[in-house]
Amino acid sequence: MSEHNLDKEKLKKLEDYIDGLEEKEGCLINVLHEAQDIFGYLPEEVQLFISRKLGLTAAKVFGVATFYSFFSLEPHGKHIISVCMGTACFVKGADKILNEFKTRLKIKDNNTSEDGMFTIDTLRCVGACGLAPVVTVDGKVYGRVKVEDVEGIIKEYTEG
Repeated sequence: MSEHNLDKEKLKKLEDYIDGLEEKEGCLINVLHEAQDIFGYLPEEVQLFISRKLGLTAAKVFGVATFYSFFSLEPHGKHIISVCMGTACFVKGADKILNEFKTRLKIKDNNTSEDGMFTIDTLRCVGACGLAPVVTVDGKVYGRVKVEDVEGIIKEYTEG
């Protein structure tokens, strides 16, 4: 895949953002954030485009993109489900909740459902241990989640 296969409108939006920066030095993280907001993730072609526009090596851009966990090199689903696997949540069955989400959404090796609706991941600690086990969907927090709640949570996002 090359730059030519990217959405031209999105690429133009990113280019305009970069061109509008007064100071290009030290702005890589901001540019990566903007690119991820535009494209939804940071495909290799976008990283190469950024490296050329900022005069940085591709290795530098890739290094920063992979160092920070906020950035994703793979496309995400429309909705992001995060299951807390911190000690309190794990002890209260977070692993069973995670497996139920994966089973119901038919998620196997990668973390995104085939229809592109959901991506599931795990977190180390949400910081809401009193609500364990905790699940977030697009930032909305669900506390004291039980395996039997999973179907209802999914329906909120598929029927809404």
